[in-house]
Formats: sequence, C-alpha cells, structure tokens
Amino acid sequence: MGRRTAQDPDLLRRLLRARDRMDGASHEAWPVGRLARVSGVSQAHFSRAFKRAFGVPPHRYLLTRRIERATALLRETELSITDIAFRVGWSSLGSFSRTFRDITGESPSALRMREQAAATDLRRVPGCMLRAAQRPDLTVAVAEKRRRSDDGEA
Repeated sequence: MGRRTAQDPDLLRRLLRARDRMDGASHEAWPVGRLARVSGVSQAHFSRAFKRAFGVPPHRYLLTRRIERATALLRETELSITDIAFRVGWSSLGSFSRTFRDITGESPSALRMREQAAATDLRRVPGCMLRAAQRPDLTVAVAEKRRRSDDGEA
C-alpha cells in the first residue's frame, strides 16, 4: 500500500458532522446511505473516508456508541435489560445480548451485577477516566470475534 495522504479538511468536517449525528442519536438506524447524505458524498466514498479518518468503519463506530450507552444505563439505572436494549437501538433482546457479550466478554446482567458490586470502590475515580477504561474494544469486527471464539482462540 502507498503512503497515506491527509484528507481534505472540508471532507473531515462533513465526516465529523455525520459522526456527531450518530453520537447524538445512536439509538436510530444509521445506514451508510443516510450518513453519506449527511456528509454530502457517495456511500462508497463515505465508508472509505470514515474508516480512514476514525480508524473504524461506520457500523463498528455506531456499535461502540450503543454498547457504551447500554453499559452506562446498566450501571446507572434500574431499567430492565430489555428496555435498555430497545432504548439504545436494538430491535431484539437476543441480538443485543449476544452482541453485548461478544464485545464486552460478559452478559448485560453479569456486567450490571459486577458494576453494582464495584461501585463503592470507584467513587473517587473521575468519571472521564472510568468511561475511557470501560470503552468497548472494537478493533476487531464482531463476526471475527465470534469466529475466533468458535475456533477456541483468545
């Protein structure tokens, strides 16, 4: 592969606009076509430029935001897991639970119990540090994580 060149600042602003829209309404459906329209570019160009600018494809970025929001709701509220799943953008409790487990390594209920037990130990740690430490790692696609898990890899 050749040397990477810097992206056009105008394009980056438009990509940030799309990313900000996803952040502000991560519970909504954000197909690439909708994001491309927000950015004023073609779908293919949007996907390539987004991954280049932010290091992950748009869908993976959105999954990260949804899992972050779900984790916060599990930790900070008494909402049912079903309510949380629908609130953060899933239409199925099963797909939410499976994706959540694939990404975080534990079920939503296990995370909630662990977080509640550890809550007293973390009261003196700044919230921004906690969020950064608890951000899901989606450098590998969910399907790849599942394949590795099924193959017995770490």
